[in-house]
Amino acid sequence: MKSGLEDVVAAETRLSDVDGAAGRLVIGGLPLDKLVAEYRFEDAASLLLGRFFGNQAIDEAALAAARAEAFVHVDALDDLLLAMPPVDAMRVLLGRLQDGEDVASALRLLAGPAVFLPAILRRQRGEAAIAPDPGLRHSPDILYMLRGERPSEEHAAALDGYLVMVCDHGLNASTFASRVIASTGAGLASSALAALSALKGPLHGGAPGPVLDMLDAIGQPENARDWLTAELDEGRRLMGFGHRIYRVRDPRADALKSVLERLTATGQVDKARIELAEAVETAALRLLAERKPDRPLLTNVDYYTVLLLEALGFPREAFTGLFAIGRMAGWLAHAREQATDGRLIRPQSRYIGPVPEAA
Repeated sequence: MKSGLEDVVAAETRLSDVDGAAGRLVIGGLPLDKLVAEYRFEDAASLLLGRFFGNQAIDEAALAAARAEAFVHVDALDDLLLAMPPVDAMRVLLGRLQDGEDVASALRLLAGPAVFLPAILRRQRGEAAIAPDPGLRHSPDILYMLRGERPSEEHAAALDGYLVMVCDHGLNASTFASRVIASTGAGLASSALAALSALKGPLHGGAPGPVLDMLDAIGQPENARDWLTAELDEGRRLMGFGHRIYRVRDPRADALKSVLERLTATGQVDKARIELAEAVETAALRLLAERKPDRPLLTNVDYYTVLLLEALGFPREAFTGLFAIGRMAGWLAHAREQATDGRLIRPQSRYIGPVPEAA
């Protein structure tokens, strides 16, 4: 028995490969750095999903039309939904989308979360939701629906880089949930709902915000080592460090840092915030190496994610929802792959409960 299915191969896939020992991530046959540098979200979605729809690309105009279609469901936001965390309200609205296995279903599911999250955030602030702009691509339209004004090219490119970077990552918990549901023939929307429900758990994608809480608590670079030492002395985790798979530095951390550095060069990021983060990262890595020399605990994807999303104007309670917007492409691709190439997923369990006496 493998607790947590550790090292169990449960699927064969052409979508992504995570090499934890080498610190390498390949998505759709491309290395992560090339994908982030050269692909927009629509391109990455086409790379992952196109093969399941006759090599049909995710067309910008079709995706824009799907965003307009999804906006109708924003009217369902009532006081009860607006009192929920954004990711939970997103999940309810996602459940309103029609299920299916065709490209139209995939487009609705790619578009829905991108429309729902900005609308939820605005309504929670007491502002009216903003309809999508059909003249914008996916990433700039998300920022437009959040802010009410067209974003700079640099901000649009930075969000594109983030969404591309998180679009797929092997057989993680939410992706596995998507494949389990797909194996039953339930449909893409059902798979997406299962995946989003798994993602919101704090052991998966539901706790990136505490990295910012840590930076806020430390305040100044010179406070880093003492604050981090106190946390470790109390037996608490340092947020943004360590990963279940990677035994070296998470390659997504470097990809995100590159995106953030390009944005910083334009003067659109608080340099003091970045300098604090770099000082905290240096101090944390030294302390973790000293305290846990036999356990590699290096910078993971959450650390620079939160800095980038904060710079783009998203509140920390929205970070899990943004992760879902990007990962939706991977969830849908894995669901289609499982439905077309796989079988009903039905593992065995070992009973360890009481045994009835023989009659």
